[in-house]
Amino acid sequence: MEQEIIVPTTLNDITVEQYQAFLRIQDNNDSEEFIAQKMVSIFCKIKLSQVLRIKYSSITEILAGFNEMFQEKPKLKQTFFMNDVEFGFIPDLENMSFGEYVDLETNIGDWQTIHKAMAVMYRPITKKKGDKYEIQDYEGTANYSEVMKLAPLGVTMGAMLFFYHLSNDLLKATQSYLVKELTEMSIQQKDNSTPNGDGITASMHSLEEMLESLITLPNLESYNASHT
Repeated sequence: MEQEIIVPTTLNDITVEQYQAFLRIQDNNDSEEFIAQKMVSIFCKIKLSQVLRIKYSSITEILAGFNEMFQEKPKLKQTFFMNDVEFGFIPDLENMSFGEYVDLETNIGDWQTIHKAMAVMYRPITKKKGDKYEIQDYEGTANYSEVMKLAPLGVTMGAMLFFYHLSNDLLKATQSYLVKELTEMSIQQKDNSTPNGDGITASMHSLEEMLESLITLPNLESYNASHT
């Protein structure tokens, strides 16, 4: 008789820690069959030996469900509960402290440290009235980084996508500003020489690479279940 297993149906059914474990397996193995088996093992919380006893058709169905699930593009979730504690996203990004900014920038670009970035972005809510809330003062990532390994993957990806789009918007605004400033500077030059377009383009590309390197999203392309 085939065993019953609990299969995640949304990204929030998977924790950050589970996804980190899967990525380590994916990065260190070339066998698609083994990666698929470990994917089921990790996300369904069962032993690899149990995976091997599941019917092939069931494995194919499970992997197809994972394929569909990882096509989701979650939106930012302002608050969420974990272990009966309500966590809130930084309510005022403009007043983010230097320590918050440095820790966020350092950790958000790597999936293996994303739990530390989550400890910056989300902290326990201390006061709430309607949609308004306050969160605990920031005292470093150590307080909640281990806790955030259990954070829902959907919530985490929603926050990452939010910062990714925020970075793109900042890039566009910065590009427009720089082009305007460089153009005005060139007009003021005594020799009336035109600005070097190649140089401006190179500067734009460098800035874009710098900003986009802040967030490196994982490759979420569909996993080909037919290879299993």
